[in-house]
This record gives sequence, C-alpha cells and structure tokens, in this order.
Amino acid sequence: MIREAIILAGGLGTRLREAVPDLPKCMAPVAGKPFLFYVINQLRSQGIERFIFALGFRHEAIEKYLQESFPTLSYTTVIELEPLGTGGAILLAAEAATDRHVVVTNGDTLFRADFQEAIKHHFEVESKCTLMLKPMQQIDRYGVVEKDHQHRIVAFHEKQYYESANINGGLYILDLDYFKENAVGQKFSFEKDFLEKFVGSSLYGIEKDAYFIDIGIPIDFQKAQFDLRKEILKWKGVDHTWTLFIDRDGVINQQNEGGYIERWEDFHFLAGVKEAFSKLSGKFGRIIVVSNQRGVGKGIMTEATLLDIHSKMREEIVNAGGRIDAILYCTSTDKLHSCRKPNPGMAYQARSLFPDIDLNRTIMIGNKMSDMHFADNAGLYGVFLATTNPETPFPHPAIDARFASLLEFAEVL
Repeated sequence: MIREAIILAGGLGTRLREAVPDLPKCMAPVAGKPFLFYVINQLRSQGIERFIFALGFRHEAIEKYLQESFPTLSYTTVIELEPLGTGGAILLAAEAATDRHVVVTNGDTLFRADFQEAIKHHFEVESKCTLMLKPMQQIDRYGVVEKDHQHRIVAFHEKQYYESANINGGLYILDLDYFKENAVGQKFSFEKDFLEKFVGSSLYGIEKDAYFIDIGIPIDFQKAQFDLRKEILKWKGVDHTWTLFIDRDGVINQQNEGGYIERWEDFHFLAGVKEAFSKLSGKFGRIIVVSNQRGVGKGIMTEATLLDIHSKMREEIVNAGGRIDAILYCTSTDKLHSCRKPNPGMAYQARSLFPDIDLNRTIMIGNKMSDMHFADNAGLYGVFLATTNPETPFPHPAIDARFASLLEFAEVL
C-alpha cells in the first residue's frame, strides 16, 4: 500500500482568471466546493492518509481552507518562493515525504481511477514511475501516451487529432529516491525533463477508463460544475442498487447523555426503529451500521462487550423483519484516525467488504454534524435525524434532508 500523496497546487489558473480572479486554480468553486475538495477525497478513497501540498500562488487561501475544512487531515505544506515548474515542485515536496514511493497528482485534475492495480504492478516490475492513463476518443486537446504489451511506456506524442488513444491522467506513482537522483536542477518540467527522458526503460502505464476532468480551461470548468453537482435526492429512485449507512447512538438506540452504552442492559431502541429497519430492508441493497465507539479506546468498556451489544441489537432487528449487512466501528480516540468520523475511512472499508457499493448511491443517516461531514467527505447523501440535536440549523450545506426519526425517513421512502 502507498499511504502518502503529493498534490501540486501552485498553479495560477490564468485561463480561469475570469471565473476565479484571485484564487489558485485548485480553489476554483465547483458545485459549491473548491475543486481541491474532490481531489483530496478521491485520494482518501484509495487509502491515502498523509498529504503534502506543494503551494505557490496565493498559498494563504489554500492553507486557510485546509485548516477550516479539513481539521482532521494529516498534511503538511511546502511553499515555492518562485515558480519551480512541476518537477521542481515535486522535488521540493519530496523533502517533506516520509515514504519512498508516493502518489503524485495535480490539484486541478480529477481522475477517479482505482489505482491499487497500478500500485501492485509498480512494485512487481520495480517501476520508477507508473502513470495512470485515461483512454479517450476523438482527442485533440491532449498529447497521447503509447505503451507496449508489458505496460512499458515507449513514446509520448504531441497534441494532434487522434480517433482514440490513451492520455496522461496526471496521476503518478513515483519512486522518490530515483526521482531525486535524476532531477535536472531545482527548476524543471516533470513531464518534459523527467518522464520523456526515461521513455522505454523505467516508466510504465496502467490504463483505467474512469471519470476524468481537467478544469484548466473554461469549458471543462463549466462541465465540472454539472458533473460534480450533488443532485437533490430523488427518494423514488432509491432501490436495491443503493446502500444505507446508519449511525448507532441517537439513531438506533437512546443516547446515554454524558456516557457510553457499556452493556446490553443500557441499550434501548428508539421508538419505531425496528419497524423502520423492516421497511428499509426491502428497499436498500446494503444496510451498514457505522459508528464511533471511543468507549473501547478509552478503556471504559471492552471490545468483547461491544460485540455482544451489536450481536443482540442485530438479533432483535432480524427478529422484527429487518436486517443489518455489516457493523463497522472505530474505537480510536485519535481524531486523525482515518476511520473515525468525520473522516471517511469506514465508507471505504464498507466498499472493500462489498465491492458492489456505489458511494454515489449511498445515504448516511446520523444525528450529529460529524455524521454529515462524514457523508460529505465520502461523497454520500447526508440525512440528519433531529433526535438529539434538534437545534442544528437546516438548511445546511452538509445536510441533504432532515427527518424527526428513522421511522419517518423509512415511511417517506
């Protein structure tokens, strides 16, 4: 596994100046959020846990955004005092890296490719740099990449019209030791002065036909607004292809104010919950409980006790005609832990258990804003239940819908 990523986010965005007159390109607002939001969370969905942001122009805006919107993200920043080119920016960021092999991507490009296969291949063939390639049709804006049957890159071709070909998706798996040994100074182009230099030897490419957008020009910036918007949830469209994530305390059972549910005797179902599960089980393909359980991490209760509570909870729900496909929980007390909500790790854990889960067709139900931010960070729909925190304002940008109880939600469906 590779856990660290470098994001190149120092671009001026001159071609987007009319749309974002005083912001770095990656901070351009797309569907209500800076484009960088989507880049970060795509990498998190692939297991990246630590980030290095290579910044330059208006770096203060990015730093402020990260502090305010990603308070639990593990990251560091490096600042270019002058433009260093893409190669120089990576070289500067490499000094802050803790791992030899990292993912590198651009802050103004989103490639929603699963790169685990590429990582496996990268180590198997001892690649020095593995490129994620995007197959495209009728290309004239991008140069194309040619590879052989062993995935070795044999040529980069300049921009011209191609009926179909692979383009460089701007997502790399890079051996930093090799890169630093072969850097050509402090200012250089990663593409021209490094990648093209090693064609036919140490470079490999893995092609993935996944969503790709580069917001560098106005027409694609506008396309991203349409592609990445979160449509109003259409309740009648929910069927077996959808997944439901449900928080536990305050949603399924009565919350123990000021304490924890330490034993089964403390667990009391909220009114209508068992009936709600019966209704929801006929609607959703997957139903998964996702819950922070710091009581175990604090030593207040044991994990064995937690498992006993969950086993009995599940049994009663099944006996009432409902079902739970999985129960995921995070016992860590560390707010930076990737699986502690609002961090989105449990969503990705669920998808690894059930590869058929489509996070774009997933609803998260919770009674706290940490649940809603978890949904936002994982790209889910957030449904807020006003069971314990009715004073929470609504409308709210992180809340897609609000109900009084789980049963009311089930009945509306």
